[in-house]
Amino acid sequence: MEIIKYGPYTLFTLIGTILTFIVAIEHIGICFLEMFGKPEQQAKAFDMDINFVKQEAAQVSLANQGIYNGMLGVILIVAFFIFPIPILFNVWKLILSLIVIVAIYGGFTATKKIFLVQMLPALLALIFLFV
Repeated sequence: MEIIKYGPYTLFTLIGTILTFIVAIEHIGICFLEMFGKPEQQAKAFDMDINFVKQEAAQVSLANQGIYNGMLGVILIVAFFIFPIPILFNVWKLILSLIVIVAIYGGFTATKKIFLVQMLPALLALIFLFV
């Protein structure tokens, strides 16, 4: 089977790159929801009790978590412009692996939705970058 190449990309790494950008955009979106979302939106999105989410301590905690998610998204995008291709893929593999690990933990401890929403896209991107 002949490997289709697009410049420095194979078809699989091209798909992995697209998926990585989707993961990045998703994390930036999660950041905005955690930091600036209304408590009702946050409670629904994260399967949390509305009375808990309205507490100031919960809002501070969500904002803190949000900045981490945002920075993960930003670094995935910024890495594209900083690193040459072989190094870029290794950086992405590291970050995506960390996202998968954290999502597994979150899926077991917070809400099962994390498996589908955060872990699956990162895992797929990771798989395509390794192929």
